[in-house]
Amino acid sequence: MDFNVKKLASDAGVFFTRAVQFTEEKLGQAEKTELDAHFENLLARADCTKNWTEKIFRQTEVLLQPNPSARIEEFLYEKLDRKIPSRTTNGELLGQYMLDAAKDFGPGSPYGSTLIKVGECQRRLGGAEREFMQTSAINFLTPLRNFLEGDWRTISKERRLLENRRLDLDACKARLKKAKAAEAKAAAEHELRVAQTEFDRQAEVTRLLLEGISSTHVNHLRCLHEFVEAQAIYYNQCNQYMMDLQKELGRYPNAFTVNPTPSSASPSTAATLPVVPIAGAVSTSAPEADTLKIEEVQPPATGTRKAKVLYDYDAADTSEMSLLADELITVYTVPGMDPDWLIGERGNQKGKVPVTYLELLS
Repeated sequence: MDFNVKKLASDAGVFFTRAVQFTEEKLGQAEKTELDAHFENLLARADCTKNWTEKIFRQTEVLLQPNPSARIEEFLYEKLDRKIPSRTTNGELLGQYMLDAAKDFGPGSPYGSTLIKVGECQRRLGGAEREFMQTSAINFLTPLRNFLEGDWRTISKERRLLENRRLDLDACKARLKKAKAAEAKAAAEHELRVAQTEFDRQAEVTRLLLEGISSTHVNHLRCLHEFVEAQAIYYNQCNQYMMDLQKELGRYPNAFTVNPTPSSASPSTAATLPVVPIAGAVSTSAPEADTLKIEEVQPPATGTRKAKVLYDYDAADTSEMSLLADELITVYTVPGMDPDWLIGERGNQKGKVPVTYLELLS
């Protein structure tokens, strides 16, 4: 491989000279050409934009893909310009596990049928999550990455070039001050004019790029709106899926509650016991009093509560009371009753009602 030794030596000398000059400026031992206040403000604004864009970009990556290994894998695919493989979300995987478990437990059993309903919901949630991740990556992450890897690299390159032009300009000013002979002064003045022209030209190029940060803000603002819109759609989908699941599970309380115990029989159901005659006793009861009715003790008024019905419910037998969504009923419990059921009253009607269908009011 051929090397231009003279050019390498010259570049090394320039680099060393600039490094010495930069150090002297930091120590206050050399003069420095200052940029105007507007230019300094543009530089500060650009640095602020880059720093916060980088932080927002990194944290959004973590939000969309919490797994560090998966993020590294996706990064490598992007660098190799290869399509990122579709990845199963945690929700989809959980849903599939539930569906597989339901096959072993029996789809017709209460637990198996509930696993199927919840598993299908989890798969829908996982699909919504994957769609949200893909939409956000395209509409939000990609523009931020394009700025950091494209526009900002160009700005950084031009800024470094401007700094070199400034160092060259200040070096020419220092040589002009040290020149004594007329020829040396003339040569130094010529170098200074050339250096000043190059510095002004580079300053103008850099200024235009820095002023373009305003356009970057406008673009990122639009992307931010799209990101929020994608989030809103995703969370609305999740909320709707969960509300539908809760409503569907609420229609089948027997699928996940213990069967009512015999002691929870309706207070309106009268237990009958035969009257055992006592020898030598004279019966003074009326003919219709062959049996003794044992009625449940009515609860005190302070033990009753109002409840709002959430869903329609059809009574399974005569001991239960059918319900209509949004109606108000009076409810109470009796000793020994299953906690998943209450006694409900509506006018002259009375019977057991499932707690899962009610919203208890004060």
